[in-house]
Amino acid sequence: MTRSTTPAPVVRRTGEGEQRWFFGGGVFTWKLGAGDGDISLIEVDMVEGKWTPVHTHPVSESMWVLEGRIRYRIVDDEHALGPGDFAMVPAGVPHAFVVTSPTAKVLGIQPSCRCEPFYRGASEPLAGSACVVDFHRIAASAEQNGGIEIVGPPPF
Repeated sequence: MTRSTTPAPVVRRTGEGEQRWFFGGGVFTWKLGAGDGDISLIEVDMVEGKWTPVHTHPVSESMWVLEGRIRYRIVDDEHALGPGDFAMVPAGVPHAFVVTSPTAKVLGIQPSCRCEPFYRGASEPLAGSACVVDFHRIAASAEQNGGIEIVGPPPF
């Protein structure tokens, strides 16, 4: 008997999906992950001042701004992004961002789930989380799981 490898359809409504506190700051809601196929879609809710260090990923990463404003740096170029704006950074290209509005919501998109072990290791279930920012846990997950390389401090 042959098994089908075609992924099942997925419908997730507003507010649905596994929610985790990311130790870099923000609430991740998984819309698609490794259990659904091989594409990563994560809705991320953040507050003003949330930033990332300059980093790279082994796969391309896209950010679609749903609400709020983000200042996004790709190599040496800065881009002010607002609702409806989209940016794609190829694999291995240094980038960082900072939230510049009181709140922001973005959809993070990666063409594979290769980085999911990093994100899971750098987060915990939202229910019961103290929602503490802890970049040591980010670094530990990067070391253990790959998926990200921090190449410099925040440029903002």
